[in-house]
Amino acid sequence: MSSPSGRSAAPESLPPLTTGSGAGEKGLKNNALGLFSSVAIGLASTAPAYSLAATLGVIVAGVGLQAPIITILAFIPMLLIAYAYKELNQVDPDCGTTFTWAARAFGPRTGWMGGWGIIVADIIVMANLAQIAGSYGFQLFGFSSLSSSTLWTTVAGVIWIIVMTAICYVGIEVSAALQRWLLCIEVAMLVVFSITALVKTYSSNAPSTSIHISASWFNPFNVTSASALTAGILSAVFIYWGWDTAVSVNEETADKEHTPGRAAVISTVLLLLIYALVSTSAQAFAGVGDKGIGLSNPDNVGDVLSGLGNAVFGSKGLGWFMAKLLIFMVLTSAAASTQTTILPTARTTFSMAVHKAIPARFGYVHRRFQTPTFSTVAMGLASIAFYVLLVKISTNVLTDSIASVGLGIAFYYGLTGFACVWYFRKVLTRSARDLWFKGIMPGLGGLILLYFFCYAAFDVYASPTYGSTSIDLPIFGPTGGVTVIGLGALLLGVVLMLIQWAVQGSWFRDPDVPVSAASHDEEVVSSV
Repeated sequence: MSSPSGRSAAPESLPPLTTGSGAGEKGLKNNALGLFSSVAIGLASTAPAYSLAATLGVIVAGVGLQAPIITILAFIPMLLIAYAYKELNQVDPDCGTTFTWAARAFGPRTGWMGGWGIIVADIIVMANLAQIAGSYGFQLFGFSSLSSSTLWTTVAGVIWIIVMTAICYVGIEVSAALQRWLLCIEVAMLVVFSITALVKTYSSNAPSTSIHISASWFNPFNVTSASALTAGILSAVFIYWGWDTAVSVNEETADKEHTPGRAAVISTVLLLLIYALVSTSAQAFAGVGDKGIGLSNPDNVGDVLSGLGNAVFGSKGLGWFMAKLLIFMVLTSAAASTQTTILPTARTTFSMAVHKAIPARFGYVHRRFQTPTFSTVAMGLASIAFYVLLVKISTNVLTDSIASVGLGIAFYYGLTGFACVWYFRKVLTRSARDLWFKGIMPGLGGLILLYFFCYAAFDVYASPTYGSTSIDLPIFGPTGGVTVIGLGALLLGVVLMLIQWAVQGSWFRDPDVPVSAASHDEEVVSSV
């Protein structure tokens, strides 16, 4: 492949790739996943049950009865960016996704930071997923004292990370098979929970907190202020994050140019249906009060589903079993997301190594399993180290670090939207479809996420009263810990990029991907 300057990129010695049957260009296993498995991985990576449990109460506390429309509005930028992934993957199905595409559009440094955005967001969220998995595991078996113990939930969380890393290590097909089963249980339980809650809401023995569904719930203009609306959507965006994993495993997917993009779009639409149903039914059953099972109750706001289990299903007989199954569902949701968070990060670092943007060791592929082994293990170890470090420092810092993941999400999703517009800029006037799906929709998605990033980083999250920590910064004064952690993590990427540039700068001097659709790629782009 030619460099932008027209010279052939000088190949450096790459790690040995597998030559086994079914190996693809980079050594990953070809045709291991179909559309259903790709959708399952995309959905499982978002952890629908866990995301709702952790976020729905926060949204209700901010916007009240308009929580259902907030979860629906958050779908819009996600769908727009999903189409950006779909269009870019069609011309360049590289498992580096944002890293590779941003490099093609804007150059190697921007691409490197796009890859870093994926890495840092995934490592940060792994800490929370591990903590939830550990806590819910103890709750499931009735060990309530252990579930509230920082030491034992940390130990259990570390074990979860190790187990899920091992599953990712032994093959994408094993990972996909596990995801299909876990996802079926999760979605089935969410539907059963929602239907049961709605039936009881309209029955004669409805709880005193219940409210009948009203059209006003779906009117965003009923939200008290524009800032509350924006903050609510910003919180809701988090529950959609993760569908891009379906595209990160593109090189292991059948029909890699088309199936991953379709899976990404299908995943976001299915998430919309799930979130709209559950948020509406939970609100109708529990209400938005701050007492008892009310969704704004500060005692339950961080985990609304486990608090509603007994109320919806009862505490005896089959109801007891269903309530336990609901807890198990949130546990498996967090566990599944732990696994599917490892997948895209390992493949991002793998792609970066193959393109010589980070040390070559990250590009090692197992000859038998045909998975990026070093990248997978490194992701697991980095997640464990980050998790243990934050728990050791302070659980408040851990809490704020999880809130800061939204900045990483908005950064690399938004960058992908802008990369799509710029990469395809030469063909946007070719047809109405090209204009909308390659230009207007990805560009609008990028602008929305840029607004959310700036609003969150420099207004909401920057307030010293927001979150659990505040840091007194030179020049800026007291600043919310969420902003400091989120922006600090992204800026750390700049430092690491400069170090990599100094140590092994071939990617930055002469990247082995053609830059922009203006030259080499015009032939590829025009054929799509």
